[in-house]
Amino acid sequence: MSTPLIHQNTIIKPVVTEKSYGLAAFDKYVFKVDPSASKYQIKQAVKDLFKVDVVKVSTVKKASRTVRSMKTGKYVSLPVTKKAIVQIKKGQKIEIFQALKS
Repeated sequence: MSTPLIHQNTIIKPVVTEKSYGLAAFDKYVFKVDPSASKYQIKQAVKDLFKVDVVKVSTVKKASRTVRSMKTGKYVSLPVTKKAIVQIKKGQKIEIFQALKS
């Protein structure tokens, strides 16, 4: 039986890229999330952890794939990953992204 998703397990880490900073100007923030998390669970986790009002949640799921290892030459399977693009209410900010920007 799998462990239940709590807010700390739902959001793994923020995605820090140039594109995610561009989205932050439009009140959209990108997070790497647990692949089994639903949009509702992501919305509740962001709302409780960062104390902001979530307007919309969009998710992108990247399927697992096999890659040849450079070290051993064997084929290894990369895991499934999931990103969430969270739009928050206009005028609110998430402090993690503001601290990294300065």
